[in-house]
Amino acid sequence: MKVYAHRGSSGTYPENTMIAFEKAVEEGCDGIELDVQLTKDGHVVVIHDEELKRTTGEDGCVRDYTLEELKKFDAGKIKDGAYGFQGIPSFDEYCEFAAEKKIITNIEIKTGVYYYEKIEEKTLEVLKRHHLEDKVLFSSFNHLSILELKKLAPEIPCGALLGKKGLGNAGYYCNKFNFEYYHPDFSTLTEEAVENCRKYGIGTNVWTVNTTEEFNRLYDWKCDGAITNYPGLCRNWLKAIENGN
Repeated sequence: MKVYAHRGSSGTYPENTMIAFEKAVEEGCDGIELDVQLTKDGHVVVIHDEELKRTTGEDGCVRDYTLEELKKFDAGKIKDGAYGFQGIPSFDEYCEFAAEKKIITNIEIKTGVYYYEKIEEKTLEVLKRHHLEDKVLFSSFNHLSILELKKLAPEIPCGALLGKKGLGNAGYYCNKFNFEYYHPDFSTLTEEAVENCRKYGIGTNVWTVNTTEEFNRLYDWKCDGAITNYPGLCRNWLKAIENGN
C-alpha cells in the first residue's frame, strides 16, 4: 500500500506549501497529493480552495490575482505562522522540486467549483517541461476534466474522485471510461467496493486516512494507496506491520 501525503504533510505543516512537501518526502511518503488552479494571468498554482481566506487570510479568489500578487500572500497563516512565511507555490516550483525526488505526484484538477479555461493543457505543459509524465497521476471531482486529460495524454493514469456519497459499481464505471483508479472518501468505502474495483482492474487510493484503525482497514482490504495528512505516521505503521510487530 502506497502512502500519499495529502497536500503534503498537512497535519503538521501548512497545506500545499513547499515545507509541507519537503517534510512529506523526509517522512518517507511514496507520493504527494496536491491541488492546482489558475491565476488571473494564466499560471498554474498549488492551492486547494478557490477562495483565499481559509489558508491565507486574504479576500477574493485565486483567479482574481496574478501569480506575482499571490506570491505575496502567506499560506503559512493556516498554522498560525508557526513556520514563518510560506508562499503559495507555482506548479513550476513544485515540479522542479519533484523532478529530483523518487515520488509520485497525484495532481487534483480543481474544476469542480469554477472551470478554468485550458487548465488541463496548462498543467500538462508544466509537467512536460520538467519531464514528469511518468511520475504523476491526475484526479478530479469533475470527471469531465479527467476525460479531457485522457484525450490529451492517454498514457497518464487518472483517478475518479468521489465525495461523501461514493459511487455504486465504481470499478465498472472507472473501467468503462478508462480511469485507472477510484479515489473515494474513506467514510464511504466498503470492502465490496474495493472488490468491485479489483474485479475490473481498478486501483483504489482512499482519502483522507489518518488513524491506525483506518490504515488497518485499508491494508486488510488490500487497497492500493492511503492519502493521509500524516505520512510519517502511516509509513511507520506500515513498517511495523511488515516487520511483524
